[in-house]
Amino acid sequence: LMLKRPEFLHAAGLGARSGLFLHGPSGTGKTLLVKALANESGVNFINVNGPEIFTKWLGESEEAIREIFRLARQVAPAIVFFDQLDSIAPIRGAHEGSMTTERVVSQLIAQLDDLEPGVQILIIGATNRPELIDPSIIRTGRFGQKIYVPMPDDAARRDILSACLTLPGLGPHPQAAQIYADIADRISNFSGASIKDLCDRAKLAACERKNFAELAHVITEDFDRAFTQ
Repeated sequence: LMLKRPEFLHAAGLGARSGLFLHGPSGTGKTLLVKALANESGVNFINVNGPEIFTKWLGESEEAIREIFRLARQVAPAIVFFDQLDSIAPIRGAHEGSMTTERVVSQLIAQLDDLEPGVQILIIGATNRPELIDPSIIRTGRFGQKIYVPMPDDAARRDILSACLTLPGLGPHPQAAQIYADIADRISNFSGASIKDLCDRAKLAACERKNFAELAHVITEDFDRAFTQ
């Protein structure tokens, strides 16, 4: 609504919430969710990888933050995604050896607070270490709307496996449900990223089984090999 129908929110007397904060275990698909949101919304997408903000030159890290928001205003409606937010906005006072981190956090706060009411810019942060983020960053009005992204449950693992077993050259796996039933107990603690990695290794094992001469859907034995690699 904020990106595509801001006039509706205004008519309803609802202020636009400019900041979302995704947190949860590593590999659960936080970054993938944000990319899917940008694709479904059809708006411009600015992806900021946390560690890339910092440079050795005085003042350039803060300028990088200002430039990101300047660009977002120019291309709005837009989503600005700060991946690994804990590396950009750690708790102030925890890094006594350098003031750069403190200045970056202060600059980020200033830019968030300076967003004009009704501006079609959605700011999203993501981390698997929320306890390391400065509390002032994730308060209401900044990254105030918190969304927990959990580890996948049984149904989600089944869907992830089915998607990962689909081959562009052959289409969906005809026995995906049976494959999942065969290995369900072995991946009960897997994240989405871990399932994808396992499927990639199983698909490589299937290619080796065919001597790389033809495409083939994976079988349970290919997963047996993948688990040992």
